[in-house]
Amino acid sequence: QVQLEESGGGLVQAGGSLRLSCAASGSIFSFSAMAWYRQAPGKQREWVAGITSVSSTNYADSVKGRFTISRDNAKNTVYLQMNSLKPEDTAVYYCKLAQLSGVYWGQGTQVTVSS
Repeated sequence: QVQLEESGGGLVQAGGSLRLSCAASGSIFSFSAMAWYRQAPGKQREWVAGITSVSSTNYADSVKGRFTISRDNAKNTVYLQMNSLKPEDTAVYYCKLAQLSGVYWGQGTQVTVSS
């Protein structure tokens, strides 16, 4: 079993920055892929960024150039550095881990960007 715990969310003004963390524990394999998703009120959950086991990254067009995903395999932690935040980035952000044993989600952390 795998547990994921996000942290780092909060309230920030437009143009500001936040850094989200997702710590994984349990039966984690080194070749897991991790990703961040977000869900705004009344909208479907959407993919934000992903990182492979060898730290290859991809981003949604809406965050490209502003967000950076990274991982520390020694700490089983993935990060999402969010810069130049916009009100439309307001959402609950979720961490996802995918490996052979299954797909796992965290409980989410709220990010609110005020204009």
